[in-house]
This record gives sequence, C-alpha cells and structure tokens, in this order.
Amino acid sequence: METRVIFGHLVEEIAREAGEMLLAKRPARPEVLATKSSPTDVVTALDRACEELIRSRIKAVRPDDAILGEEGGEAGEGRVRWIVDPIDGTVNFLYGLPEWAVSIAVEVDGEVVAGAVNVVPRGEVFTAVKGGGAWLAGERLRCNTGVPLERALVATGFGYESGRRRVQAEILGHVLPRVRDIRRGGAASSDLCSVAAGRVDGYYERGLNPWDYAAGGLIAAEAGARVGGLSGRPNSPGFTLCAASGLFEELHDLLLPLDPERDA
Repeated sequence: METRVIFGHLVEEIAREAGEMLLAKRPARPEVLATKSSPTDVVTALDRACEELIRSRIKAVRPDDAILGEEGGEAGEGRVRWIVDPIDGTVNFLYGLPEWAVSIAVEVDGEVVAGAVNVVPRGEVFTAVKGGGAWLAGERLRCNTGVPLERALVATGFGYESGRRRVQAEILGHVLPRVRDIRRGGAASSDLCSVAAGRVDGYYERGLNPWDYAAGGLIAAEAGARVGGLSGRPNSPGFTLCAASGLFEELHDLLLPLDPERDA
C-alpha cells in the first residue's frame, strides 16, 4: 500500500501542475493543430505541450517506467506504466466549455493502482489509490446506490466517426425513455468521476481508450461503483459501463440486446 500511496501523491502533484500550466497558457480561443480519427477529433498545441510536461515530470522521478500517452503513444517497458491524457475533452477546451480534464493513472503489472483527474476549469482534483478510497477536496466519495433504472441520471458520450455516431444515437433513443434523463459532458474521465461523486447515477460509452478510463475508472470503483464491459468482460475500448451494483445490471440488460459495440 505504501508504494501505491507514493504513486497517488505523484499523480496528483503532476496533474495539478499540468492543469496550472494549461490555465496559464490557454489563449482565448485555442486553434486546432491537427486532427486524428476524423475532422472533429482534434489536437491543439497545448495537448502536446501538456503531455510533454507530464512525461518530463514522470521521467524526472521514475526514469525506468513506461508511459502511454494519448498524443505521444507508448514509450518504455516494465512493470510500471503511466497512462496519460493531457486534455480529456479537447473540443470543450477548444470552445471554452468547462468540462475538460488532465487524467493520469499508474498501472503496476496491468492493474491500475493510482489515479488523478484534474477537472481544471472547476478547480476539482479527484484522486484514488487502489484500496484507499476515492477523494475530492478531503472528502471521501461514494457513488449513489439503490437507484432504479427509471430514476437514473445517466451520462454517455459519442465517438467521432459518423457511422459509430449513428449507432450511438439509435441506442440512445432506446435508453432515454427508460431512464430519468441523459447527460453528455464530453470528457469520459470527468463523467466517471461524476459517478464517483454521485452527480450522475451511471455512465456508458463505446470507444474509450485506456487514457480515457484508467484514472476515472479507478476513482469510480473506489467510490463503490462497478466498472466493466458487457457480458462479464472488463471495460475496454469495446465498451465501458459504470454504476453501482443493481443499476449496473439493469443498464447492462437494457444495452446488451441493442448490440452497442457495433459501428454500423
């Protein structure tokens, strides 16, 4: 546990520093530097600058660890791997919307043991250490429990490719009449933290990458939520579902017949 706590302090410290840099350097309207999977999947110069800062801070204290970053890919190998999203919610960042975050997790032998999600515009840093609970501003987080499907506030997100979006819209049409309402924040790590904090009751999305869910997934799990995929599989780019037990199963059974892992 002591090593996990050390990692917990490091991820929080680095996530806070990265957030401060982004706030200080963000222009009134950042410009798109490049696109990735589609013209709507964008990268700004600050995405890359922030990841470079995070990588440099990690290497200064843990030079032999591997790092997987959204912008720079994977470098190094070993038992310890850092998983980094310098700006989760880049489109929100681009437009000046408040839902974007720095997300950093540490994985040891394939298991995430520490994570921090800094939702920078809100000044909120969510943290968790495996077995040590999830925390925000000194308060331990607990997800909502005992919420039936019809009263659940559920967050989700959409991919960038048009075919996948059509499927996701179709699925949403089946889900919306069965729940209290839907929320779409635009940053998966923040959505998972919202489950942890009880701001939404559940969350699902297809197409997340490890840097989207590594830190936020640990925070949600340490707040008592169940985080997984469909049909007993772990969460993955195929599908991520998050809610307290009971609601998790109800959402799962609603979604599974809709085949939400398809793209057309």
